[in-house]
Amino acid sequence: MRIDTLSLPDNLKERYRSSGITELYPPQAECVQRGMLDGKNLLVAIPTASGKTLIAEMAMHTHIARGGKCLYIVPLKALASEKSDEFAGKGVRVGIATGDFDRRDDTLGRNDIIVATSEKVDSLLRNSARWISEVTLLVIDEIHLIDSENRGPTLEMVIAKMRCRNPSMQVIGLSATIGNPRLLAGWLEAELVTSTWRPVDLRQGVFFNDRIRFREGDRPVKHVSKNYEDLNLCLDTITEGGQCLVFVSSRKNAEAFAKRAAGAIKSDLPELKGYAEQLNASAETEMGKTLAACVEKGAAFHHAGLSREERRIVEEGFRKGFIKSISSTPTLAAGLNLPARRVIIRDYRRFSAGEGMLPIPVGEYQQMAGRAGRPRLDPYGEAVLIAKDEQDVGTLFAEYIEAEAEDVHSKIAEPAALYTHVLSLIASGFAGTRGELATFMNRSFYSHEHRQSRLMQRAVDSALKFLVSEEMVMEVGEHLGSTEVGSLVSRLYIDPRSAAIIIGTLRHREEYSDAGLLQLICGTPDMPRLYVRNADREVLDRMIEAHEDELWIPMPADDDELESYYRAIKTAMLLSDWADEMPDARICERYGVGPGDVYGMVESVNWLLHATAELSRMFLPTFHPRIRDYEICMKNGIRRELLPLVKLRGIGRVRARRLFNNALTSPEAVRAAGIEAVTRIIGKGIAEQIFSQLEGTRKRQEEPLPSTTSHGTKPKKQAHKAGQSTFSHFG
Repeated sequence: MRIDTLSLPDNLKERYRSSGITELYPPQAECVQRGMLDGKNLLVAIPTASGKTLIAEMAMHTHIARGGKCLYIVPLKALASEKSDEFAGKGVRVGIATGDFDRRDDTLGRNDIIVATSEKVDSLLRNSARWISEVTLLVIDEIHLIDSENRGPTLEMVIAKMRCRNPSMQVIGLSATIGNPRLLAGWLEAELVTSTWRPVDLRQGVFFNDRIRFREGDRPVKHVSKNYEDLNLCLDTITEGGQCLVFVSSRKNAEAFAKRAAGAIKSDLPELKGYAEQLNASAETEMGKTLAACVEKGAAFHHAGLSREERRIVEEGFRKGFIKSISSTPTLAAGLNLPARRVIIRDYRRFSAGEGMLPIPVGEYQQMAGRAGRPRLDPYGEAVLIAKDEQDVGTLFAEYIEAEAEDVHSKIAEPAALYTHVLSLIASGFAGTRGELATFMNRSFYSHEHRQSRLMQRAVDSALKFLVSEEMVMEVGEHLGSTEVGSLVSRLYIDPRSAAIIIGTLRHREEYSDAGLLQLICGTPDMPRLYVRNADREVLDRMIEAHEDELWIPMPADDDELESYYRAIKTAMLLSDWADEMPDARICERYGVGPGDVYGMVESVNWLLHATAELSRMFLPTFHPRIRDYEICMKNGIRRELLPLVKLRGIGRVRARRLFNNALTSPEAVRAAGIEAVTRIIGKGIAEQIFSQLEGTRKRQEEPLPSTTSHGTKPKKQAHKAGQSTFSHFG
């Protein structure tokens, strides 16, 4: 089917022609035949790299040409940026919905395409974003994640809410791995498009005894390394001019392979040297320096411990063909567009707490294997598993290569998932009685899948009982309504169980402490926590004893609850160190984490600090200024004494500390010192920017900037010592 025969906007056709796209792939053509451009709902279950993004783009431009608005849901923030870049520059306005969860983000409505995670869309629905009602096309990328225990319930409820709010809206679901697509298509009232067609031939095989066993026949692999089969496989494809992705089970294994690959590839490209210099410039940890050394020789590793900038550099170097090998944990397979000629799935077992080493799901294998073969660059793609022995060869063929992806199932009926979603439905006006609540839940994928089951009703009743007992929902006869606190909790986008823990603790506190606040937040269901090793217990016990008067939650008497208690304490220690201005490298070394982990925890705790500050307005107003200030401290990684300085745009934790250590402790003191003195401390460009701000402020105000904190109290000298001590003062 030729592009020029389609009823697409002329500017889009022209852009496709200029990019060399003149004809649709077979699955894309089938989508058109099934009514995609006529508003029909579609579930598209086709292999990776077979053109799912172009399917969505054609449908979106068709809606925009008719005055519509499109919402594109992705599972990861990183994917939101990638998709936004992909959709931009084609004559339409594209926006990314990121930022705070309690904002309506009405300005996003100016865009034709909005890209967002399911969590952000859920928060926009809770906060009544006006432009949501204007959406005429909803696209859900990686829709198989409706089966995820963590993200699945939110994705399912977002789809149900959007269809309820906009009944005439077109829905397109995209995935490469669904075992039971007909069931999901039935729920979406969608036409089903499935295919095994790929633009690049995919060969799947098992490596053993220096040969790859494909269905079509064996392929010998040159024996370069005596001890490492994975390295031989990698070098084999690089020698042919290809690139390689190697999937392993842990960060440690990813880094170890990258070092071996770098030592074998030994590239001397000047572009790699440039990437290495960029990485070294910002490397504060041994991991960052190791990554730079590997990249300089043509190899890299990729996992969640990397910072955003490190991931960006690695991905760019690989896409441009300079980095030849990336070893990664399965995070890279979760949607990021980084194809390679050969994909090696070295580790097909993964550790699961309490269960030991378990086989990875077939769907996960297919996500990894689907990265093999770069369209228009590779003549073929290869996905290779590594067998331990001859018997393993047949087992791997049967359990992965020839197996179907697992069926997807709803995860919404779990009580823990329903607490937040039942509250949201009531607070957002989707349900005002038990009957309306039941009617809405009948729209769920779970009810479509389990038509006679009573489990959903029992789970909803359990959630309602909790919400009523915590005074977040009131029930008068048949009527259900959210209370003031219930509405606030829903808008803040936190788990009602977290809110109940926070409120219950605040109500009984007389004295404030940063340590107690962090301990409280790190013990909530919303907060990701560090694991505790046996060797950590002694240090944690000493810390608990030293800070006994500052901690808000006592050690539990029940041994079963101790693990969770210690994990919360260890996580609070890391965050306290960050706010006490401990260098990133020291934090990473002390806790055995990467910069990306620190960033993720700070991002999570910042949101919960914000939520706690808002709840404290209602339940303990005297604590609100202290919590709000500590939120700013945590966001910037600073002690309280730097609060006046970070109010200046362009001043973060490092520059603020330099100014403070030079006796410039407030904006007022900075102005008094003069631009020449400030330039010597933080550099000319930033100094000029700061004085431009200060001059603008002076002109707007008759009196000079007050030397205050953000809530009007004079800062104390040595504020971090005059108040309570931090965790980092111990050990």
